[in-house]
Amino acid sequence: MSWSQPYLLYLLPLAILPWLSRNTEKQIVWQALLPDDVMSLVISWCLRLSASLCIAALIMAIAGPYLPEHLVERSGQGAEVVILLDRSRSMDQPFARRYGYRLSTKMDFKQSKRSVARYYLTEFVNNRPDDRFAYVFFSEQATGILPLTYSKETTLATIEAGGLGRGLTKTDIAAALKKSAEMFEGEIYRGARIVLLISDGGQLLSTEQEQQISRLLDENNLSLYWIYLRSVNGMTLEEQPGESVLWQGAPERHLHHFFKTLKVPYQAFEAGSLEQFSAAINTIDQQHYQTLLLKERIPRQSLADYFLWGALVSLLLLTASQLYTLSGVKRAYRSARH
Repeated sequence: MSWSQPYLLYLLPLAILPWLSRNTEKQIVWQALLPDDVMSLVISWCLRLSASLCIAALIMAIAGPYLPEHLVERSGQGAEVVILLDRSRSMDQPFARRYGYRLSTKMDFKQSKRSVARYYLTEFVNNRPDDRFAYVFFSEQATGILPLTYSKETTLATIEAGGLGRGLTKTDIAAALKKSAEMFEGEIYRGARIVLLISDGGQLLSTEQEQQISRLLDENNLSLYWIYLRSVNGMTLEEQPGESVLWQGAPERHLHHFFKTLKVPYQAFEAGSLEQFSAAINTIDQQHYQTLLLKERIPRQSLADYFLWGALVSLLLLTASQLYTLSGVKRAYRSARH
């Protein structure tokens, strides 16, 4: 326990004042007339003790007692998740096919891909109380907005802020994947580690980039999930019979095929509707509930209320004794008059 104003504790000797009250002893003619009242003596000591405790508690309360901020280690069920959100201009386009739109939410069809991603990411974070989250925005470059944290309030605020502004032109997924791996560098391995990539585009990677990404993901023991946001008439990651020749050799497919060659667990989800996006988030949410060693930061806690309650209880006892004494004096006065 610490004190905000410890110098006020020098006033604690004032707590002995109730024991220094003036002498109320009276001289009597014959000592045998004085009754041996042990109970009154005990009550007198208890009242003085209550007065001392009241003074001491008030002094300690104004001195500002508190428990400093500290870390508490506990175990939970969850994972460490790095969210990679595409901030390119294409993410500002409308999302999803109109048919099949039966989701019971207040969202309308005109919302952008980024708005939909923000909505479901908020639900995802709320449903996983023991997870540790990090957040990365990427377009022309990757920016680590939020390092790994247990704070749900900070994570949700970061997700909400991700819906502001307009996106840029280019997308550098390679830089985002490297940044996600860097988030775990120097971190103690506590349990399942997830990289959640949300993007509507791909990238043609060089051999050097592929080797670097593969090495970083493998060294940090990461699992990769990609929620690919399809446009209204968007292509699929896997080739389909009778598809447009323009889709063959697309960067998204090259990236998907590279991910399948990784040594780490990988799963792709194609979201062409709100229902598919919701199903993808739910599938990821149901996985990776492993035992996770958590370090929770407990904020500073004031202890002044406990001392104030103690002072209040002591004060109530003293008040009750004074009221009882007053009522006894009134009864004696009325008896003397009659």
